[in-house]
Amino acid sequence: MTPTPRRRIVATSALPYANGNIHIGHLVEYIQTDIWTRFQKMRGHDCLYICADDTHGTAIMVKARELGITPEELIAGTHKDHAKDFADFGVGFDIYSSTNSDENRILSEEFYIAMRDKGHTNVREINQLYCNHDKMFLPDRFVKGTCPVCSSPDQYGDSCDKCGSTYTPSELKQPYCSICKTPPVEKASSQIFFKLNDFKQFLMEWMPQHTQKEVAAKLMEWFETDLRDWDISRSAPYFGFEIPGYPGKYFYVWIDAPIGYVASTWQWCKANGQDFASWWKSPNTEIYHFIGKDIAYFHLLFWPAMLKSTSYNLPTQVFVHGMLTVNGEKMSKSKGTSITARTYLNHLDPMYLRYYYACKLNSRVDDLDLNVTDFVNRVNSDLIGKITNLGSRGAQMLTKKLEGRLGTLSAAGKDLHARGVARAEEIAALYEGREFARAIETIREIADETNKYFDEQAPWKHTDAQKEETRAVLTLTLNMFRMIAIYLKPVLPLYSDKVAKLLNEQPYVWADHAKIVENASVNAYEHLATRVEAAKFEQIIADSMPKDASGNPITTTPAASAAKPLKGNKTVTTQTSSVNAQTSAPTSDAPISIDDFTKVDLRIAKIVSAEAVPEADKLLRLKVSLGEMGERQIFAGIKAAYKPEDLVGRLTIVVANLAPRKMKFGMSEGMVLAAGQGGSDLFILSPDAGAQPGQRVK
Repeated sequence: MTPTPRRRIVATSALPYANGNIHIGHLVEYIQTDIWTRFQKMRGHDCLYICADDTHGTAIMVKARELGITPEELIAGTHKDHAKDFADFGVGFDIYSSTNSDENRILSEEFYIAMRDKGHTNVREINQLYCNHDKMFLPDRFVKGTCPVCSSPDQYGDSCDKCGSTYTPSELKQPYCSICKTPPVEKASSQIFFKLNDFKQFLMEWMPQHTQKEVAAKLMEWFETDLRDWDISRSAPYFGFEIPGYPGKYFYVWIDAPIGYVASTWQWCKANGQDFASWWKSPNTEIYHFIGKDIAYFHLLFWPAMLKSTSYNLPTQVFVHGMLTVNGEKMSKSKGTSITARTYLNHLDPMYLRYYYACKLNSRVDDLDLNVTDFVNRVNSDLIGKITNLGSRGAQMLTKKLEGRLGTLSAAGKDLHARGVARAEEIAALYEGREFARAIETIREIADETNKYFDEQAPWKHTDAQKEETRAVLTLTLNMFRMIAIYLKPVLPLYSDKVAKLLNEQPYVWADHAKIVENASVNAYEHLATRVEAAKFEQIIADSMPKDASGNPITTTPAASAAKPLKGNKTVTTQTSSVNAQTSAPTSDAPISIDDFTKVDLRIAKIVSAEAVPEADKLLRLKVSLGEMGERQIFAGIKAAYKPEDLVGRLTIVVANLAPRKMKFGMSEGMVLAAGQGGSDLFILSPDAGAQPGQRVK
């Protein structure tokens, strides 16, 4: 195998604002970046994961004033909390700094002077909104009012959440101060502007080449007219860096925040004896920003224009991701789905959320839904049932029955191992391309094949009569488990390290996947993962509900109803085939509410394989693909209506969030929808042409 050329990489996540807690929506981005950077490091590349708290602005100043502390005290406390949350979720920053640093002040001044000296700034007097009550000019986000374009009320002073329009605070209708709610007045003020239109042609050519096509297509709308000058200064009182030559004027927070990427790298270089210029001024360094779609225009318009004014590298790519929804809806404090990192950690192991996000993340800008029932199913069925059980069964059987000593692989074992090794570059390409969901699906396929081999060989039957043959089976099982743990290490680093300890090895790098461990002793098996109970997530949601003075949840609906898995045998439509192979009677006398119905997650599925269950009169065993949601095994009572071979390749509709049910033939992980009287009079529901596996049925 030809060695991969060594690369020098800087990767960043957006800087969390030092004005609140880290929540599970934020973690989508930090876990995504962490998986990608851990993969790069496993491949032997020089890769830095850079981040910092975003600490400046009026919001910090106002909150500190409310708490009776200094802004410095506020951001110090927040930094400590943020750093602990990230560390506990296994997010491996090379440095987690703060934008309120000497390095960031020096660089902010350097950037400004470069922009000024090249003629890209000007100073002019403008009218700004001023709050007489709070004695301050109001930043964009401290003014709210009615959108001047679509007339939606309670919109911020820079953009409308409803129609997406951008504007200045003075263009709002019925504006008011978001701090004290009083109407502001206009007041003249001299401010410094960055002439963004100087870079219009450059940005039109550069931007489409450095982000996803769908992001570029949206941002190209900005170029239909000239780009507005960007106000990069703020008047005192303000918490931030004062602008050289302009007493009482401070850099707008969106100036020094992205410069924080560069400043944090400089801090790391000084602490590690590295040449700073070789990281941010070298053509051999790749720079990648991971950001949410809500701040794409800052990173793809303003930031590259600022960099173009200097000698620092432009981003190699800006990777944009979607937002997190929970059970199909925006995160909501009132519904208990705006969950902080710490609330999650109080109840569940962070590796479960890392695994689940990896199962859902791809290179597109799609929103990512955390469906609670799907979360429980994926962890229990895949991570526990298909992957962890390989190590648990293999290691414990070897220790208890065969002195804890590995043997050698049989010819069949070597063949299976070679097939797993052959998929390494496929998986590596998926990690590189941020197609994590497909990488997990491929790893899961290796686990499925290994489980099939283990079950066919049935080593538990032969531990006494055929010891060496059994030892060979267990040796293959543990070697495949080892390979899977290596492939999963970017997602589950601590889990992988425990597997290395089990097999008396050093922490794994990517090249270790091809090695075969034979004739060696294994350590006693230690706990790796346990099944997740839905009640745990119900408690997380309950703990996230707003509370009254007595500590009781403030809600008009059951606190955790959205988190409860769907239960029972009955189907969601009249006389439909269920996972239990039963046909329910009509239930029109027991209507359900629309809220109950919306909990049912209907998805398009492609039938990958179908076979009769010999021990059952009515059942077919189906393997269905839900696209990026992976594959499921479903038992359906449609044997009398369909030949198995006629079903393969067909699209159908399944209930994707039904709690798995263990049957004597295996685990059933969903429900296929069908209509009819039963027996041979059953017809599975099929979508129109063009439907794709995994699509939600609405």
